[in-house]
Amino acid sequence: MNTFSIAIHGGAGTLVKGMMTPELEWQYKQALKAALDAGYDVLESGGTAVDAVEKSVMILENSHLFNAGKGSVFTAEETHEMDACIMDGKTLNAGAVSLISGIKNPISLAKDVMEKSEHVFLAGEGAMRFAKELDYKLEDDSYFYDDFRHKQWLEIKDTDSFQLDHAKKKDSKFGTVGAVACDKNGNIAAATSTGGMTNKKWGRVGDSPMVGAGNYANNKTCAISCTGSGEFFIRGVVAYDVACLIEHKNMSLQDASNEVINKRILELGGDGGLIAVDAKGNIAMPFNTEGMYRGQKSSLGVDEISIYK
Repeated sequence: MNTFSIAIHGGAGTLVKGMMTPELEWQYKQALKAALDAGYDVLESGGTAVDAVEKSVMILENSHLFNAGKGSVFTAEETHEMDACIMDGKTLNAGAVSLISGIKNPISLAKDVMEKSEHVFLAGEGAMRFAKELDYKLEDDSYFYDDFRHKQWLEIKDTDSFQLDHAKKKDSKFGTVGAVACDKNGNIAAATSTGGMTNKKWGRVGDSPMVGAGNYANNKTCAISCTGSGEFFIRGVVAYDVACLIEHKNMSLQDASNEVINKRILELGGDGGLIAVDAKGNIAMPFNTEGMYRGQKSSLGVDEISIYK
């Protein structure tokens, strides 16, 4: 039987250690553990990598602690615009949604785009019409309201500033969520979900829903979910870049991931991290920020949750 494994992240660039109270750290670790264990249980019972990553990401979306789903940040218009992407490494099928609102679990809508439409990427009003056709329940704005998020927005509203969740210029650091997994059959998958950046304007879309930029999976190489300064991850086509180094330079998962996060993305001026898995169940989780909310679990007995380096 193939080694099966899963890795999750709740964003790179964490609360600086001085602001992280023991109680808050415990809350983060409990939320990460719940997501990690739920995805692992799917794999252990013979489920697919696709179902495992969806399950983990849904649990992170349901927590107000992370910038996805319930914890999504506010746009310049004081609304929420969420993005998500999921990809199946066995078939290279993918589904993505962007600029959606009121959807409790954007990752599930992305999966429905992959499985129930002829398309890969639906955005805005069209994505919402698709959700309506599938009888998705729309949550009230109050479901997505978080006092801390609102204060983040109030600090910079009516300015041209925008706040990346993990950016160095603020201590209010949270981020995108994601999961990658390898199942018992050696199939891999990746899922990523985000609420974008605080005070973003004009329908800005980051790397998270873009196949090859923030999310990618191919059984031949790896499954990747990214978190960081999205504009740079788009320009660097980060997720696919890791896969290319494995495919064309025969690099290991660890070496390829390190090359992209600790060299290539830094040269572009970006920061962040990623989680990666290959079809043998190997895991890599490099980041170039102070920390990255992350966890990994495998059938070889690995089981850990970490925040700082």
